[in-house]
Amino acid sequence: MELLRVRGQGYRLGAPIDWLDSTEIRRHLGQQAETYELRVVDIVESTNTMLLEDSVGGAASGVVLAAELQTRGRGRRGRVWHSGLGGALTFSVLWRFEQGAGFLAGLGLAVGVGLVRAVRSLGLEDIMLKWPNDLVIRHRKVAGTLVEIHGDVLGPSLAVVGVGMNFRLHAATRERVDQAVTDLVTEGAPHDRNRLLGEVLLQLARVVETFRASGFGPLRSEWESYHVYAGRRVVVRLPDGTLEEGTAAGVGEDGALLLQTRSGLRRFHSGEVSLRALGVGERRRGASGF
Repeated sequence: MELLRVRGQGYRLGAPIDWLDSTEIRRHLGQQAETYELRVVDIVESTNTMLLEDSVGGAASGVVLAAELQTRGRGRRGRVWHSGLGGALTFSVLWRFEQGAGFLAGLGLAVGVGLVRAVRSLGLEDIMLKWPNDLVIRHRKVAGTLVEIHGDVLGPSLAVVGVGMNFRLHAATRERVDQAVTDLVTEGAPHDRNRLLGEVLLQLARVVETFRASGFGPLRSEWESYHVYAGRRVVVRLPDGTLEEGTAAGVGEDGALLLQTRSGLRRFHSGEVSLRALGVGERRRGASGF
């Protein structure tokens, strides 16, 4: 949140805050409104953490927890996500499945498909995916996801999917992030977080319905069409610090990255693996995540 000092009048907000409103979000959801139970809170350490705790207490599938401000937002590989009040859209969704935890391997990529559909419906056709969990516009990060899965091998299982989207980044927030970023408003999206969340939840309901019935397979080719590194030379950094170079050759039905190397086709799962375009990744390290 940016405060401006007005001579003789005190202080005012640098930009008005577009507060989240459950009624407005439901209006944008239309017939899908009954799919979700919406909870909007002012401040929370982490929406994922809170929703995981609620899941232990029996929270139903379809609960959405959205926060105006997160103080300890978490990302993949232990990263911290930075946001200011009203400058981001941060929320988590709980889904329960009859299948076992292994079935959910490609869920994060399915969620990415839903997010791209939602953002493109608002007019931002340049939005792309970067394996495994980032959304970018012209290689500048605009959103990311964190999927946390719990359950038995044979089922049932549950997933809490956290989503962080840069809506309107304040200058102070940009300075805290050590990678190239942008936000949706800057790129031309409507100044309406309620409409954005409604559209995102609408598209997520559709992809999760497909995923629940048939897994990631039916969404695989669409995901590959959005991949910013499709067919490009890339480098994968492994947990031990070693690098593997090759050509991004799509993804498997379990969401694994397929890399065509000199020694053949290799598969990588997200875990502690990071992906960069060849010649770019080693110049910028320690980027913050969602």
